[in-house]
Amino acid sequence: MTTVREMLRKKGSQVFSIAPDATVYDALRMLAQHNTGALMVVGKGKVEGILTERDIVRKVELSGKTSKEMQVSEIMTSKVAYVEASQPLEDCMALMIDKGIRHLPVFDGTELLGLISIRDVVKEVIDDHKGMIRQLEHYITGGGR
Repeated sequence: MTTVREMLRKKGSQVFSIAPDATVYDALRMLAQHNTGALMVVGKGKVEGILTERDIVRKVELSGKTSKEMQVSEIMTSKVAYVEASQPLEDCMALMIDKGIRHLPVFDGTELLGLISIRDVVKEVIDDHKGMIRQLEHYITGGGR
């Protein structure tokens, strides 16, 4: 069973972050620039939250403000669900489905190692299953002798 750490080694562990006092407009520009759906909100060297496209779409319009006048800290999710790098991917998928979230930060203790999306997890689980099927087919057809 593949762990999150193993997946990050293949996928890469680049994490894009923004300060809590940045404007939502700046966050939108960063999301577009990096073609990503979420940013970690980091202030004073520690993770304070996560900001997703979903947060922006739902919360900015409902606030009556514009993205240029609203700070990230006003709409970020501060209670961040996360996973440990040693956890199996199946646990990540279950957590994401249960919480209705699409992005999970990955930690090793207190160190932020990466950010994964549901797309990353599903792709890796499918790849794992394809590999298992190939091995079983090889075994059944006697290819191992």
